Amino acid sequence: MTNGHRAATDQRLSDSAASVFAVLADAGRATRPQLAERAGLSKPTVSTAMAELETAGLATRFGTANGGTGRSAAIYGLGPAAGAVLAIDLAPTRTQVRGCALDGSLLAEGADSRPNAAGAVRGVLEALPPGAPLRAVVVAVGDVTAKGREGTGMRPATAKAGPAFDAMAVALPPGAPVHLENNVNCAALAELHEGAARGRHTFGYLQIGLGIGLGIVIGGQVLRGANGAAGEVARLPYPWDEGREPRHEGLEEYIGVRSLLRRAAQAWQDADGPRPRTAERLFALAEEGHATACAAVGRHAADVGRLAAAVAAVLDPGLIVLGGGTGANPQLLRGVRAELERLSWPTEVVSSMLGSSGTVVGAARLAVARGVRAVTDGAPA
Repeated sequence: MTNGHRAATDQRLSDSAASVFAVLADAGRATRPQLAERAGLSKPTVSTAMAELETAGLATRFGTANGGTGRSAAIYGLGPAAGAVLAIDLAPTRTQVRGCALDGSLLAEGADSRPNAAGAVRGVLEALPPGAPLRAVVVAVGDVTAKGREGTGMRPATAKAGPAFDAMAVALPPGAPVHLENNVNCAALAELHEGAARGRHTFGYLQIGLGIGLGIVIGGQVLRGANGAAGEVARLPYPWDEGREPRHEGLEEYIGVRSLLRRAAQAWQDADGPRPRTAERLFALAEEGHATACAAVGRHAADVGRLAAAVAAVLDPGLIVLGGGTGANPQLLRGVRAELERLSWPTEVVSSMLGSSGTVVGAARLAVARGVRAVTDGAPA
Protein backbone atom coordinates (compact mmCIF):
# COMPACT_ATOMS: atom_id res chain seq x y z
CA MET A 1 0.00 0.00 0.00
CA THR A 2 0.98 3.65 -0.49
CA ASN A 3 0.06 6.20 2.14
CA GLY A 4 -2.79 3.99 3.38
CA HIS A 5 -4.63 3.88 0.06
CA ARG A 6 -6.44 0.66 -0.63
CA ALA A 7 -8.70 -0.97 -3.13
CA ALA A 8 -12.34 -0.32 -2.28
CA THR A 9 -14.38 -3.06 -0.64
CA ASP A 10 -17.95 -3.97 -1.56
CA GLN A 11 -20.61 -1.65 -0.18
CA ARG A 12 -24.14 -2.27 -1.38
CA LEU A 13 -26.38 0.80 -1.54
CA SER A 14 -30.12 0.96 -1.94
CA ASP A 15 -31.29 1.80 -5.45
CA SER A 16 -32.34 5.32 -4.45
CA ALA A 17 -29.05 6.01 -2.66
CA ALA A 18 -27.12 4.74 -5.68
CA SER A 19 -29.09 7.04 -7.99
CA VAL A 20 -28.60 10.05 -5.73
CA PHE A 21 -24.88 9.33 -5.38
CA ALA A 22 -24.45 9.27 -9.18
CA VAL A 23 -26.27 12.60 -9.49
CA LEU A 24 -24.23 14.13 -6.67
CA ALA A 25 -20.97 12.97 -8.25
CA ASP A 26 -22.00 14.57 -11.54
CA ALA A 27 -23.10 17.82 -9.87
CA GLY A 28 -20.20 18.16 -7.44
CA ARG A 29 -22.30 20.23 -5.03
CA ALA A 30 -26.10 20.22 -4.72
CA THR A 31 -28.98 20.73 -2.31
CA ARG A 32 -31.59 18.06 -1.61
CA PRO A 33 -34.23 19.76 -3.81
CA GLN A 34 -31.70 19.92 -6.65
CA LEU A 35 -30.85 16.26 -6.20
CA ALA A 36 -34.53 15.32 -6.17
CA GLU A 37 -35.12 17.20 -9.41
CA ARG A 38 -32.09 15.76 -11.20
CA ALA A 39 -32.64 12.20 -9.97
CA GLY A 40 -36.38 12.27 -10.62
CA LEU A 41 -37.12 11.18 -7.06
CA SER A 42 -39.42 12.57 -4.36
CA LYS A 43 -37.92 14.80 -1.67
CA PRO A 44 -38.66 12.26 1.11
CA THR A 45 -36.91 9.54 -0.91
CA VAL A 46 -33.89 11.79 -1.42
CA SER A 47 -33.80 12.62 2.28
CA THR A 48 -33.70 8.93 3.14
CA ALA A 49 -31.04 8.32 0.48
CA MET A 50 -28.90 11.19 1.75
CA ALA A 51 -29.07 9.86 5.30
CA GLU A 52 -27.81 6.52 3.98
CA LEU A 53 -25.00 8.19 2.06
CA GLU A 54 -23.97 10.37 5.01
CA THR A 55 -23.88 7.36 7.32
CA ALA A 56 -21.64 5.55 4.85
CA GLY A 57 -19.35 8.57 4.54
CA LEU A 58 -20.16 8.86 0.83
CA ALA A 59 -21.74 12.32 1.18
CA THR A 60 -21.23 15.23 3.52
CA ARG A 61 -22.51 18.77 4.07
CA PHE A 62 -20.55 21.73 2.76
CA GLY A 63 -22.57 24.66 4.11
CA THR A 64 -25.95 26.14 3.27
CA ALA A 65 -27.56 28.12 0.48
CA ASN A 66 -30.25 30.77 0.94
CA GLY A 67 -33.32 30.35 -1.22
CA GLY A 68 -35.57 33.03 -2.66
CA THR A 69 -38.15 32.51 0.09
CA GLY A 70 -35.60 33.15 2.83
CA ARG A 71 -35.25 29.46 3.63
CA SER A 72 -31.80 27.91 3.68
CA ALA A 73 -30.89 24.52 2.24
CA ALA A 74 -27.92 22.34 3.08
CA ILE A 75 -25.36 21.93 0.31
CA TYR A 76 -23.96 18.42 -0.12
CA GLY A 77 -20.87 17.04 -1.78
CA LEU A 78 -19.02 13.75 -1.84
CA GLY A 79 -17.72 12.44 1.47
CA PRO A 80 -14.29 10.99 2.24
CA ALA A 81 -15.44 7.39 1.74
CA ALA A 82 -16.29 8.17 -1.89
CA GLY A 83 -12.60 7.79 -2.57
CA ALA A 84 -10.53 8.66 -5.60
CA VAL A 85 -9.44 7.35 -8.98
CA LEU A 86 -6.15 7.31 -10.84
CA ALA A 87 -5.46 7.95 -14.53
CA ILE A 88 -2.10 7.00 -16.04
CA ASP A 89 -0.87 7.80 -19.54
CA LEU A 90 1.90 5.28 -20.13
CA ALA A 91 3.30 7.02 -23.22
CA PRO A 92 6.45 5.85 -25.07
CA THR A 93 8.76 8.42 -23.46
CA ARG A 94 6.81 10.12 -20.68
CA THR A 95 4.27 9.04 -18.07
CA GLN A 96 1.55 11.42 -16.87
CA VAL A 97 -0.61 10.69 -13.83
CA ARG A 98 -3.75 12.32 -12.46
CA GLY A 99 -5.62 11.62 -9.26
CA CYS A 100 -9.24 12.78 -9.19
CA ALA A 101 -12.21 12.72 -6.86
CA LEU A 102 -15.37 11.01 -8.10
CA ASP A 103 -16.86 14.38 -8.96
CA GLY A 104 -14.05 14.84 -11.48
CA SER A 105 -12.13 17.45 -9.51
CA LEU A 106 -8.35 17.21 -9.79
CA LEU A 107 -6.65 16.19 -6.54
CA ALA A 108 -3.07 15.70 -7.69
CA GLU A 109 -1.01 15.25 -10.84
CA GLY A 110 2.54 14.39 -11.77
CA ALA A 111 4.76 13.29 -14.62
CA ASP A 112 8.11 11.62 -15.17
CA SER A 113 10.02 9.69 -17.80
CA ARG A 114 8.61 6.27 -18.68
CA PRO A 115 11.37 4.40 -16.79
CA ASN A 116 10.34 6.34 -13.67
CA ALA A 117 6.60 5.69 -14.10
CA ALA A 118 6.34 4.04 -10.69
CA GLY A 119 7.75 7.15 -9.05
CA ALA A 120 5.19 9.37 -10.77
CA VAL A 121 2.37 7.09 -9.60
CA ARG A 122 3.67 7.03 -6.02
CA GLY A 123 3.94 10.81 -5.96
CA VAL A 124 0.30 11.27 -6.95
CA LEU A 125 -0.93 8.57 -4.56
CA GLU A 126 0.91 10.25 -1.69
CA ALA A 127 -0.83 13.54 -2.51
CA LEU A 128 -4.33 12.02 -2.34
CA PRO A 129 -6.36 12.25 0.89
CA PRO A 130 -4.93 9.67 3.34
CA GLY A 131 -6.88 6.43 3.45
CA ALA A 132 -9.13 7.30 0.51
CA PRO A 133 -10.29 4.08 -1.19
CA LEU A 134 -8.98 3.77 -4.73
CA ARG A 135 -12.07 3.07 -6.81
CA ALA A 136 -10.51 2.66 -10.26
CA VAL A 137 -7.21 2.95 -12.11
CA VAL A 138 -7.28 3.55 -15.85
CA VAL A 139 -4.00 3.04 -17.72
CA ALA A 140 -3.83 4.43 -21.26
CA VAL A 141 -1.60 2.29 -23.48
CA GLY A 142 -0.87 2.12 -27.18
CA ASP A 143 -2.61 -1.17 -27.91
CA VAL A 144 -5.22 -2.93 -25.79
CA THR A 145 -5.31 -5.92 -28.11
CA ALA A 146 -2.76 -8.69 -28.18
CA LYS A 147 -3.23 -9.53 -31.84
CA GLY A 148 -0.12 -9.31 -33.97
CA ARG A 149 2.20 -9.33 -30.95
CA GLU A 150 0.95 -12.07 -28.68
CA GLY A 151 -1.64 -13.79 -30.84
CA THR A 152 -4.18 -14.37 -28.07
CA GLY A 153 -6.95 -11.93 -28.96
CA MET A 154 -8.07 -9.14 -26.69
CA ARG A 155 -6.41 -8.78 -23.31
CA PRO A 156 -8.62 -8.88 -20.23
CA ALA A 157 -9.16 -5.40 -18.77
CA THR A 158 -6.90 -6.18 -15.82
CA ALA A 159 -4.15 -7.91 -17.76
CA LYS A 160 -0.62 -6.55 -17.85
CA ALA A 161 0.69 -4.59 -20.80
CA GLY A 162 4.35 -5.46 -20.92
CA PRO A 163 7.48 -4.60 -18.91
CA ALA A 164 6.66 -0.89 -18.61
CA PHE A 165 3.30 -1.74 -17.10
CA ASP A 166 4.88 -4.25 -14.73
CA ALA A 167 7.39 -1.64 -13.51
CA MET A 168 4.63 0.92 -12.96
CA ALA A 169 2.15 -1.47 -11.34
CA VAL A 170 4.37 -2.10 -8.30
CA ALA A 171 3.40 1.37 -7.06
CA LEU A 172 -0.32 0.56 -6.99
CA PRO A 173 -2.10 -0.74 -3.87
CA PRO A 174 -2.71 -4.51 -3.85
CA GLY A 175 -6.04 -5.37 -5.42
CA ALA A 176 -6.50 -2.00 -7.13
CA PRO A 177 -9.03 -2.37 -9.99
CA VAL A 178 -6.89 -1.65 -13.07
CA HIS A 179 -8.34 -1.17 -16.54
CA LEU A 180 -6.46 -0.76 -19.84
CA GLU A 181 -7.72 1.75 -22.38
CA ASN A 182 -6.44 2.71 -25.82
CA ASN A 183 -4.51 5.97 -25.55
CA VAL A 184 -5.94 7.45 -28.75
CA ASN A 185 -9.50 6.72 -27.61
CA CYS A 186 -8.73 8.48 -24.33
CA ALA A 187 -7.47 11.55 -26.20
CA ALA A 188 -10.56 11.55 -28.43
CA LEU A 189 -12.79 11.47 -25.37
CA ALA A 190 -10.93 14.45 -23.91
CA GLU A 191 -11.35 16.43 -27.15
CA LEU A 192 -15.08 15.61 -27.10
CA HIS A 193 -15.65 17.01 -23.63
CA GLU A 194 -12.90 19.56 -23.10
CA GLY A 195 -11.13 20.22 -26.37
CA ALA A 196 -11.56 21.04 -30.04
CA ALA A 197 -14.61 18.78 -30.57
CA ARG A 198 -16.87 20.22 -27.87
CA GLY A 199 -20.41 20.37 -29.17
CA ARG A 200 -19.67 17.83 -31.90
CA HIS A 201 -21.04 14.32 -31.43
CA THR A 202 -19.36 12.72 -34.44
CA PHE A 203 -15.70 13.25 -35.37
CA GLY A 204 -12.35 11.57 -35.84
CA TYR A 205 -9.27 12.22 -33.71
CA LEU A 206 -6.20 11.52 -35.83
CA GLN A 207 -3.02 11.13 -33.80
CA ILE A 208 0.32 11.55 -35.57
CA GLY A 209 3.56 11.20 -33.64
CA LEU A 210 5.96 8.32 -33.07
CA GLY A 211 3.04 6.19 -34.19
CA ILE A 212 -0.37 6.87 -35.68
CA GLY A 213 -3.90 6.13 -34.52
CA LEU A 214 -7.51 7.16 -34.95
CA GLY A 215 -10.10 7.72 -32.26
CA ILE A 216 -13.62 7.41 -33.67
CA VAL A 217 -16.51 9.14 -31.92
CA ILE A 218 -20.02 8.38 -33.20
CA GLY A 219 -23.04 9.90 -31.50
CA GLY A 220 -20.93 11.00 -28.54
CA GLN A 221 -19.54 7.48 -27.95
CA VAL A 222 -16.07 6.14 -28.68
CA LEU A 223 -16.23 3.28 -31.19
CA ARG A 224 -14.03 0.40 -30.01
CA GLY A 225 -14.85 -2.35 -32.50
CA ALA A 226 -15.26 -6.11 -32.11
CA ASN A 227 -11.64 -6.59 -31.01
CA GLY A 228 -11.14 -3.23 -29.32
CA ALA A 229 -9.05 -2.18 -32.33
CA ALA A 230 -11.28 0.26 -34.22
CA GLY A 231 -9.16 3.10 -35.55
CA GLU A 232 -5.88 1.16 -35.82
CA VAL A 233 -4.98 2.96 -39.04
CA ALA A 234 -1.41 1.72 -38.67
CA ARG A 235 -2.75 -1.55 -40.09
CA LEU A 236 -3.98 0.01 -43.33
CA PRO A 237 -2.22 -1.72 -46.25
CA TYR A 238 0.87 0.29 -47.30
CA PRO A 239 2.33 0.62 -49.82
CA TRP A 240 -0.48 -0.35 -52.16
CA ASP A 241 0.74 -0.14 -55.71
CA GLU A 242 2.01 -2.40 -58.46
CA GLY A 243 5.26 -4.18 -57.73
CA ARG A 244 5.37 -3.54 -54.00
CA GLU A 245 3.88 -5.71 -51.27
CA PRO A 246 2.21 -4.02 -48.26
CA ARG A 247 4.31 -4.27 -45.10
CA HIS A 248 3.02 -4.93 -41.60
CA GLU A 249 2.27 -1.49 -40.10
CA GLY A 250 4.09 0.04 -43.07
CA LEU A 251 1.89 3.15 -43.04
CA GLU A 252 2.79 3.91 -39.43
CA GLU A 253 6.47 3.51 -40.26
CA TYR A 254 6.09 5.89 -43.21
CA ILE A 255 4.12 8.64 -41.46
CA GLY A 256 5.73 8.34 -38.02
CA VAL A 257 8.14 11.01 -36.81
CA ARG A 258 11.26 8.88 -37.39
CA SER A 259 10.56 8.70 -41.13
CA LEU A 260 9.76 12.41 -41.20
CA LEU A 261 13.17 13.21 -39.74
CA ARG A 262 14.88 10.69 -42.02
CA ARG A 263 13.35 12.25 -45.13
CA ALA A 264 14.34 15.70 -43.94
CA ALA A 265 17.90 14.50 -43.35
CA GLN A 266 18.08 13.02 -46.88
CA ALA A 267 16.97 16.34 -48.37
CA TRP A 268 19.28 18.43 -46.18
CA GLN A 269 22.13 20.29 -47.89
CA ASP A 270 25.40 21.52 -46.41
CA ALA A 271 24.22 25.09 -46.88
CA ASP A 272 21.11 24.36 -44.77
CA GLY A 273 23.09 24.28 -41.53
CA PRO A 274 22.86 21.60 -38.82
CA ARG A 275 20.30 18.90 -39.46
CA PRO A 276 17.31 18.97 -37.11
CA ARG A 277 17.44 16.08 -34.64
CA THR A 278 13.87 16.45 -33.42
CA ALA A 279 10.51 17.21 -34.99
CA GLU A 280 10.23 20.26 -32.76
CA ARG A 281 13.43 21.69 -34.28
CA LEU A 282 12.30 20.87 -37.81
CA PHE A 283 8.99 22.67 -37.28
CA ALA A 284 10.77 25.62 -35.68
CA LEU A 285 13.01 25.98 -38.73
CA ALA A 286 10.00 25.74 -41.03
CA GLU A 287 8.26 28.48 -39.06
CA GLU A 288 11.35 30.66 -39.60
CA GLY A 289 11.04 30.12 -43.35
CA HIS A 290 13.89 27.63 -43.81
CA ALA A 291 13.29 26.34 -47.36
CA THR A 292 14.30 22.69 -46.88
CA ALA A 293 12.46 22.46 -43.57
CA CYS A 294 9.35 24.00 -45.17
CA ALA A 295 9.49 21.42 -47.96
CA ALA A 296 9.77 18.53 -45.47
CA VAL A 297 6.88 19.83 -43.36
CA GLY A 298 4.80 20.46 -46.48
CA ARG A 299 5.32 16.91 -47.71
CA HIS A 300 4.42 15.56 -44.28
CA ALA A 301 1.24 17.65 -44.27
CA ALA A 302 0.27 16.20 -47.65
CA ASP A 303 0.87 12.67 -46.38
CA VAL A 304 -1.28 13.31 -43.31
CA GLY A 305 -3.90 14.88 -45.59
CA ARG A 306 -4.06 11.66 -47.62
CA LEU A 307 -4.61 9.64 -44.49
CA ALA A 308 -7.30 12.14 -43.44
CA ALA A 309 -8.94 11.64 -46.84
CA ALA A 310 -9.05 7.89 -46.21
CA VAL A 311 -10.66 8.56 -42.83
CA ALA A 312 -13.22 10.87 -44.42
CA ALA A 313 -14.02 8.33 -47.13
CA VAL A 314 -14.81 5.61 -44.60
CA LEU A 315 -16.39 7.60 -41.76
CA ASP A 316 -17.61 10.92 -43.17
CA PRO A 317 -16.93 12.38 -39.70
CA GLY A 318 -17.52 16.03 -40.55
CA LEU A 319 -14.61 16.98 -38.30
CA ILE A 320 -11.07 15.65 -37.93
CA VAL A 321 -9.00 16.76 -34.94
CA LEU A 322 -5.26 16.49 -35.47
CA GLY A 323 -3.32 15.48 -32.36
CA GLY A 324 -0.10 13.81 -31.30
CA GLY A 325 3.47 15.02 -31.07
CA THR A 326 3.61 16.24 -34.68
CA GLY A 327 -0.05 16.13 -35.70
CA ALA A 328 -1.10 18.89 -33.33
CA ASN A 329 1.39 21.36 -34.79
CA PRO A 330 -0.64 24.15 -36.46
CA GLN A 331 1.86 24.30 -39.35
CA LEU A 332 0.34 21.11 -40.73
CA LEU A 333 -3.20 22.47 -40.93
CA ARG A 334 -3.01 24.30 -44.24
CA GLY A 335 -1.40 21.40 -46.11
CA VAL A 336 -3.69 18.78 -44.56
CA ARG A 337 -6.78 20.79 -45.39
CA ALA A 338 -5.63 21.35 -49.00
CA GLU A 339 -4.87 17.67 -49.64
CA LEU A 340 -8.09 16.52 -48.01
CA GLU A 341 -10.09 18.99 -50.08
CA ARG A 342 -8.36 17.76 -53.24
CA LEU A 343 -9.14 14.10 -52.55
CA SER A 344 -12.42 14.04 -50.63
CA TRP A 345 -15.53 15.99 -49.74
CA PRO A 346 -15.54 19.01 -47.41
CA THR A 347 -14.41 18.01 -43.92
CA GLU A 348 -13.39 20.42 -41.19
CA VAL A 349 -9.85 19.94 -39.85
CA VAL A 350 -8.61 21.55 -36.63
CA SER A 351 -5.65 21.13 -34.28
CA SER A 352 -6.00 19.56 -30.85
CA MET A 353 -6.60 22.04 -28.04
CA LEU A 354 -5.24 19.75 -25.33
CA GLY A 355 -1.83 18.79 -26.68
CA SER A 356 0.12 16.18 -24.76
CA SER A 357 -2.29 16.25 -21.80
CA GLY A 358 -5.26 14.98 -23.80
CA THR A 359 -4.69 11.29 -23.16
CA VAL A 360 -4.46 11.54 -19.36
CA VAL A 361 -7.44 13.94 -19.31
CA GLY A 362 -9.55 11.40 -21.19
CA ALA A 363 -8.29 8.54 -19.05
CA ALA A 364 -9.32 10.51 -15.95
CA ARG A 365 -12.85 10.87 -17.30
CA LEU A 366 -13.07 7.14 -17.86
CA ALA A 367 -11.64 6.45 -14.40
CA VAL A 368 -14.20 8.74 -12.76
CA ALA A 369 -17.05 7.01 -14.60
CA ARG A 370 -15.75 3.61 -13.48
CA GLY A 371 -15.28 4.85 -9.94
CA VAL A 372 -18.83 6.12 -9.68
CA ARG A 373 -20.09 2.84 -11.10
CA ALA A 374 -18.03 0.94 -8.54
CA VAL A 375 -19.86 2.78 -5.74
CA THR A 376 -23.34 2.54 -7.22
CA ASP A 377 -22.91 -1.14 -8.14
CA GLY A 378 -21.43 -1.98 -4.76
CA ALA A 379 -18.29 -3.57 -6.18
CA PRO A 380 -15.20 -2.54 -8.14
CA ALA A 381 -16.11 -1.73 -11.75
